[in-house]
Amino acid sequence: MVDENSSNFSIRKFDISDSEGVVNIWKECGLVRDWNYTELDIQRKLSFQEELFSVGELEYLVIGTAMFGYDGHRGWLNYFAVALDYQTKGYGKLLLQFGEQKLLERGCTKINLQIRNENKEAVKFYHKLGYKDDAV
Repeated sequence: MVDENSSNFSIRKFDISDSEGVVNIWKECGLVRDWNYTELDIQRKLSFQEELFSVGELEYLVIGTAMFGYDGHRGWLNYFAVALDYQTKGYGKLLLQFGEQKLLERGCTKINLQIRNENKEAVKFYHKLGYKDDAV
């Protein structure tokens, strides 16, 4: 269920001016590790399928982020996060559905993602939305 503020929620392409806020969300949500070079990861995405790097905004505040990709065989999802204060309100579902639609428009029929084993909340989120584990 999306909360009453969903009419003020929008999704748009990432802009370089979003970098600090996006990285802060990644850190807050535990996506960044010592070996991650977030600035380089952003630059890499901006050089390849930059139109699939999206942010979710609520009243002009970036609260969500998603890097989608498509290699012609499978879709991918990286750096998907919603700021902690805005989780469980439906914004993540909207952001995910937006990216899924973008990938479908490119001919993508399956999305792969990787979740750290300790991130049980993320596993529950994806299962609730129909994603399944592949034992591969």
